[in-house]
Amino acid sequence: MARICQVTGKTPLKGNKVSFSNKKSIRRFMPNLQVKKFFLAEEDKWVTLKLTTNAMRTINKRGLYNVVKELRAAGQHI
Repeated sequence: MARICQVTGKTPLKGNKVSFSNKKSIRRFMPNLQVKKFFLAEEDKWVTLKLTTNAMRTINKRGLYNVVKELRAAGQHI
């Protein structure tokens, strides 16, 4: 699977790794992805999501059911 958050859509970024001598080489900044299982009480089933820690805070704030409903409306299979 790709390194993309299912909720926020964050992807790896490109940047420079800078050595002590100030030489630059390309590197990738990876999002902090976690695979997490949530219990969706409204449907009485477990849902597995691949998301960033920032998205976990979003789920805590807005609620799991609202986030899953928006993802399904956007066309994701959950």
